[in-house]
Amino acid sequence: MLRLRGAHISTRTHQRNRLNKCSADREKAGEVMEHSKQTQYGSAEKKDAGDGGSVLNGHFDGMVKRPAGGTGRSGAAQTPGAESGSHRATSSVMESWKEERTRSVEDNEMSLPSLAAAYTTILRGLGEDPQRQGLLKTPWRAATAMQFFTKGYQEKIIDVLNDAIFDEDHDEMVIVKDIDMFSMCEHHLVPIFGRVHIGYLPNKRVLGLSKLARIVEIYSRRLQVQERLTKQIAVAITEALQPTGVGVVIEATHMCMVMRGVQKMNSKTVTSTMLGVFREDPKTRDEFLTLIRS
Repeated sequence: MLRLRGAHISTRTHQRNRLNKCSADREKAGEVMEHSKQTQYGSAEKKDAGDGGSVLNGHFDGMVKRPAGGTGRSGAAQTPGAESGSHRATSSVMESWKEERTRSVEDNEMSLPSLAAAYTTILRGLGEDPQRQGLLKTPWRAATAMQFFTKGYQEKIIDVLNDAIFDEDHDEMVIVKDIDMFSMCEHHLVPIFGRVHIGYLPNKRVLGLSKLARIVEIYSRRLQVQERLTKQIAVAITEALQPTGVGVVIEATHMCMVMRGVQKMNSKTVTSTMLGVFREDPKTRDEFLTLIRS
């Protein structure tokens, strides 16, 4: 009896030791995982801080990089380190305007049957008969139309600007205004249309004037929101020319507000992006805004 009781006590002691060891192992594993997380997140934070900005739909979300010791249009010298916060010049600007296309002509041909089939499904879902005379070719026409409305995915900025950037000793404002713009609202897949006004202050390089309209066309012919479209145009010009400053203003009508929802027929949305001296110098900004309104 005593021998069995001793064995029972020994077994319970052994079990307690195993439980304590498992608990210690779990605590140690937890410490290792926590240290790993801190190391990983710490590295990511340092990387983000070192980038000096973030990426917005394939574009650098930061301020204009200007030559060291350059001057604004007002003639005030830009002292290194004088800017702070969101206005600080970054050490480098990502040349994301050279990014590759996301869709090709071959992609269009391959995806056209599936797009047409999707429109056929939509017609049936709306209670229509896709086989009636007026709708027989509608899915195919709608599919090709949608590919045209979003043809900006087939183009890249570098193809447009490659032979259109010229060295020129010109430092006065260049403005192209009232550029017609047609886009597609990415929330409702209905049209956005309006006008784009672009101005920039050259820094020894200028861009062929028609190319500004081509930049608008590339970015507007995608599924968009107006705020992002405005910034993409400004950043593309900045990355291509490295000007002293860029200003972009878009005035547009959104059919998702006119045809549905609040149904306000005369409503317009105005967005702007100001980079470089257009943001920092009120006189330059006011001159640009006055000229596009005249």
